[in-house]
Amino acid sequence: MVTGKGGTGKSTVAAALALSLASSGKNVLLCEVEGRQGIAQLFDVPPLPYEERKIATGLPNPDGRAGNVYALHIDAESAFLEYLAMYYKLGRAGKALDRFGVVEFATTIAPGVRDVLLTGKVFEAAKKDRRKGTSSKTREGYDAIVLDAPPTGRINQFLNVNNELAGLAKVGPIKSQADTVMTLFRSPRTAVHLVTVLEEMPVQETADGIEALRAARLPVGGVIVNLVRPRDLDAAQLKDIAKDDVDRELLAKELSSVGIDVDDELVEALLIEARDHAERRALEDSQRTLVAQLDVPSYELPRLPGGVDIGGLYELAALLRDQGMG
Repeated sequence: MVTGKGGTGKSTVAAALALSLASSGKNVLLCEVEGRQGIAQLFDVPPLPYEERKIATGLPNPDGRAGNVYALHIDAESAFLEYLAMYYKLGRAGKALDRFGVVEFATTIAPGVRDVLLTGKVFEAAKKDRRKGTSSKTREGYDAIVLDAPPTGRINQFLNVNNELAGLAKVGPIKSQADTVMTLFRSPRTAVHLVTVLEEMPVQETADGIEALRAARLPVGGVIVNLVRPRDLDAAQLKDIAKDDVDRELLAKELSSVGIDVDDELVEALLIEARDHAERRALEDSQRTLVAQLDVPSYELPRLPGGVDIGGLYELAALLRDQGMG
């Protein structure tokens, strides 16, 4: 499970994690549940249907092997129809209910049931012996599943489906499925990773999210610090910049030596940018200290200058693999 405050890049990290796992020879299913078709956009493929499809191959590992990444866009309505077909044999009858709006009503009026259906589909995909009629046409299992989960503010509610169902269904198949799903989510097979950036609010929300997950007995994995700025300047240089103790003449001379036309306005503009960078680095270092105090493994991914495309995803996947996450 990959969660994080909005704007931290959790979907990008989920995609990179799936590629990282595939790069160790695993076949991986990458799922999304928020209806944004984020996976399709990241991998530059057409919008995903409710069907598992191969979208990428991982980087070859040292043995020359690479696994595949499959993707699934999970929506509650399709999951409900699949549930009816699998457990109640309501094939065409279930589709008729959908046409009359019963499915949309059932999944909208009770958010707890909606989350059970979404998480239940992830549970179904984790089985080695999958039933006919599912979103998988091959009925093959996966070595790993990566879920691009809801944001940190909703992750505990989303995963802790038993509590959400307490006032809706105390017995019956829906309650039974919720119990089964929670057994998987609280097992060593599951890890909830949290994505943050080195800013005060996201780091605090990450700390609060870890506390809430632990209180719900849900397994916390690691913290992925995303969008980290380059560290080309050392501590002494940053200190001089912050104190405005920079030799302007030397700076102008070095710029001229590489063919740049230099004037006082350019030098001053560069120094303003440098001071902003020094302030930002100081903030990041203070937040990095707080992340280190969270008592969970942490990983870092850089801000890519050109933005994230498929090549950037492979670059991030390689960095996660090199840091031991994959």
